[in-house]
Amino acid sequence: MKMNNADCMVMGKNWEEWEKEFPIVKEIRSLKETVWINPDKLPFDEAAEDCQLGMEDILDASRRLERFASYLRRAFPETEKSGGIIESPLKEISGMKQVLEERENIRIPGRLWVKLDSHLPISGSIKARGGIYEILKTAEDIALRHGLLKEGDDYQVFDSEPFRKLFSQYSIGVGSTGNLGLSIGIMSAKMGFQVTVHMSADARQWKKDMLRSKGVTVKEYASDYSIAVQEGRKMAEKDPYCHFVDDENSRTLFLGYSVAALRLKEQFKQAGIQVDQEHPLFVYLPCGVGGGPGGVAFGLKQVFGDSVHCFFAEPTHSCCMMLGMATGENSRVSVQDFGIDNRTAADGLAVGRPSGFVGELMRPFMDGCYSLSDERMYQLLALMADREKLYLEPSALAGAWGPVLLAESPRMQELLMKQGLEKHVSSGTQLIWATGGSMVPEQEMKEYCRKGKALLDH
Repeated sequence: MKMNNADCMVMGKNWEEWEKEFPIVKEIRSLKETVWINPDKLPFDEAAEDCQLGMEDILDASRRLERFASYLRRAFPETEKSGGIIESPLKEISGMKQVLEERENIRIPGRLWVKLDSHLPISGSIKARGGIYEILKTAEDIALRHGLLKEGDDYQVFDSEPFRKLFSQYSIGVGSTGNLGLSIGIMSAKMGFQVTVHMSADARQWKKDMLRSKGVTVKEYASDYSIAVQEGRKMAEKDPYCHFVDDENSRTLFLGYSVAALRLKEQFKQAGIQVDQEHPLFVYLPCGVGGGPGGVAFGLKQVFGDSVHCFFAEPTHSCCMMLGMATGENSRVSVQDFGIDNRTAADGLAVGRPSGFVGELMRPFMDGCYSLSDERMYQLLALMADREKLYLEPSALAGAWGPVLLAESPRMQELLMKQGLEKHVSSGTQLIWATGGSMVPEQEMKEYCRKGKALLDH
């Protein structure tokens, strides 16, 4: 039975009333690819003044990761080359830029780069930042509390029997659509924790299999991400020795992601990329619940201030952050409340309800959000594989549509005019944040590429 707009109530208002108050809701509900520009963005100094977190928090997280570098080098030989620092390459993608311009008949301003968090060591996605950082901080806190660690110790000691024995008395829980579960599971199991990952229906089978092969307990749910988180949280509440990694509300996770900005600044310097008012930076971040992209965007704003412009990118069937931020209701509303199914091939972005913590904290910092279809993500995946030989999972391509929108969306054009950016945009830099893909099994990646190519030829 088809429901009438006037009959469906959300927080005391029917869909028609929501659409009248927030016209973007109609576009979201029609599953149309859309752009939302944030009317509440503030100049950086004003936004930073009222913010509960700041640069000192990011530096504190960065120092902790440096302390753990000697442990990571020892426990994960793949980090040897980077001296135990978990970091990803930055790459210019002029071939991708050219093909997008040809296909869309536009001119993409500035240079186009990709940040390959898809190739981060240990767990092959952006979650290797926040997820791993939260486990390291939890381990450090426990070791200090038990007197096993003291200031000035070489953190290689974490890779020893007494530490593993201590951590085996504790457990870690997390709810995930896949990639966060991988980062938490791999790291926790390596340190000796007992770990349970609560996986939503969208999670890929190979991710569950990989976790189980590392000795991780995987609990599967037929429902979506929010339920997996809810169940995981419930289980952890009953156990005083269990630490639950809360992707929706964790400041620790958020700050782990934010360290990326300090590293990017250094990479830009090495590549000779200038970021200032005359050389603006535009960053497109695939967004699920919001912790990863929110943390990265927060770090970028702290480092580059008003010279950086950040956008969340979401699937049309799961654009919960756009819905939450546009209505101002954040986590009080979900896409399902508005008749949207939250079904997408972009498993890492299959989230119906956004993080209220991120939506609220990032409101004065973000330039906006946009949504794109699954078909579009697959097409972009095939183009990226063909032109740049970069193999990413569908969700990682959500950011690749941003440069096209900046060139052709009337709302983006209006934003450029309003902020006086139209005369500087061609001397700026556009950055796609690629969030995952390097660990996808070869057969599955071939299937992604085949599907994307078929859609391009269609």
